Amino acid sequence: MPGDPSVAAGPKPPWLRIRLQTGPNYQAVRGLMRGLDLHTVCEEARCPNIYECWGDRTATFMILGDVCTRRCGFCAVATGRPRAVDADEPLRLAEAVARLGIEHAVVTSVDRDDLPDGGAAHFAAVIDAVRRRNPACDVEVLTPDFRGVARPLDIILPAGPVVFSHNVETVPRLYPLARVGSTFERSVALLREAVRWRGGAARPLVKTGLMLGLGETRDELLATFTVLAQAGVEILTLGQYLRPTLDHLPVLRYCPPEEFADLRQAALALGFRHVEAGPLVRSSYHARRHTREAIGSSVHGDPAAPALDSPSGAP
Repeated sequence: MPGDPSVAAGPKPPWLRIRLQTGPNYQAVRGLMRGLDLHTVCEEARCPNIYECWGDRTATFMILGDVCTRRCGFCAVATGRPRAVDADEPLRLAEAVARLGIEHAVVTSVDRDDLPDGGAAHFAAVIDAVRRRNPACDVEVLTPDFRGVARPLDIILPAGPVVFSHNVETVPRLYPLARVGSTFERSVALLREAVRWRGGAARPLVKTGLMLGLGETRDELLATFTVLAQAGVEILTLGQYLRPTLDHLPVLRYCPPEEFADLRQAALALGFRHVEAGPLVRSSYHARRHTREAIGSSVHGDPAAPALDSPSGAP
């Protein structure tokens, strides 16, 4: 087991209580995902916000299957040998976006270290399919770190996502415990490359997120925020880690809402354009609002936003 349950923080505090509502919209989203044979991180990662999001007829899509090639200590997604890439998945996902009327689609994936490109071409195909089927819909991608893949963003970013996101998840010291097979330096390099690729263009915005409660200190968090801000990251999310099963890392501490508020102000002082911080915050939770607040106006019709087709930093 990756963690010792005897040192866990104990019962969840009142500010982490959620309402389990499975009304008509929830059932409709669930049925649609089953009917189109799609996966969501809402289910696979046991997100606590699933009832609210599905109740609002939105979801975070998880592509490239539901089996991951890594075994992170915090993640509920199954680990093993993934199935072959489903070439029809982009069209089915685009259809789901259309039926749900989603205006800001968030697409993430499992790690696919078995693929030569880590799944980069499939991400691009999904973005393209969603934009063709739903011209008014923005697409945000939340990608793995593409370990060992040369220049994956040259494949993904020309497809035109409005946000590129990759979560660093925790502070560097805890990577060997929480993110086996990953490195903090690689994750920051990917975020920095997204900023470089964009060059003088306004899109994509670059985003990352961290979990709290794994044993990190305030000083470590502030140092990590500083590295991310210096890398050019514009949107930062901070949420409470919640242990999905007893086989996962224990929660060492539940951080109260006022601590999240304090960290938010500290991060904003470093120059992030938007910081979303709270116990139930997740990278894709209210993602459309993150984007709008980061740019100060609606993404659509923003006259200050240069086209994404040929950013000055792109090769």
